[in-house]
Amino acid sequence: MKLFKSLFLSSMLMTFLSGCSSLPVLDPKGPVGEAQKDLIFWSIALMLIIVAVVFALFTFIVVKYRERPGQDSDEPILVDDHNKWLEITWTGIPVIIVILLAVPTVKTIYELEEPPQSSEDKEPLVIHATSADWKWFFSYPEQGIETVNYLHIPEDRPIQFKLVSADSMAALWIPRLGGQEYNMSGMMTQLYLQADETGVYNGRNANFNGEGFAEMQFKVYAQTEEEFGDWVEDVQTEAPKLTQDEYDHLLVPGHTEVQEFSNTHLDYVNHAQQADYVLEAWERVGYDPEEDESSSH
Repeated sequence: MKLFKSLFLSSMLMTFLSGCSSLPVLDPKGPVGEAQKDLIFWSIALMLIIVAVVFALFTFIVVKYRERPGQDSDEPILVDDHNKWLEITWTGIPVIIVILLAVPTVKTIYELEEPPQSSEDKEPLVIHATSADWKWFFSYPEQGIETVNYLHIPEDRPIQFKLVSADSMAALWIPRLGGQEYNMSGMMTQLYLQADETGVYNGRNANFNGEGFAEMQFKVYAQTEEEFGDWVEDVQTEAPKLTQDEYDHLLVPGHTEVQEFSNTHLDYVNHAQQADYVLEAWERVGYDPEEDESSSH
């Protein structure tokens, strides 16, 4: 009983403390995040029902079959080990639980592989999100521009992220817009997101990839279509060109400030098809990862 009280008080305290700050996953600003939030709440509700039933049965059995004063504790307990209906029940209930969890999960996964249905009449904006230790490159091939460690997107328009890693595996995650997807070397993955409100959202790497992982973050600026168009025009006309040599230097592990360019590194490399490009770039700029590792120790 003391253990039960301790667990109950601890869970209640954690519940109250969780209200001290908002959870971005549970406060989505787009249809993808909203669908995933609904799935989370459905799973939690179902699991709470299961916990409630288990505790109710546990309490009932403890009370009903407890040893009472004057009862012969040596009295044998008769056990029916071939009750067909009990065996069907405790086999069938877990199967039903798995179905109730699996069906909406699989349905949501397949739905999120396509642009959000609320904006299916709009052409997705394609952004190539390339990760490197420990920075992000966002290339806009249709607009012919690229940013480092930040990006702008128009509201109410689906964004098709094409994800790849220049070196170690990472995972792009913008909690208020939707779940994460992995960036991997030598292959391209895909993620659809959308912002229904203008604002500034935090993004980060959700996959540990070394000492600079914690600071591998970026900002997402959701704007009106007009504001987004003005920003694109400013970058196209005012930002410098990204040379291959400069891009090679940016691939050296480390952090960098936000930058923008009036062209993209896609002019020089497709990391999904050229997985060894980063090694060639390090060699060209004179970076030796083994020397860097030994000096850090």
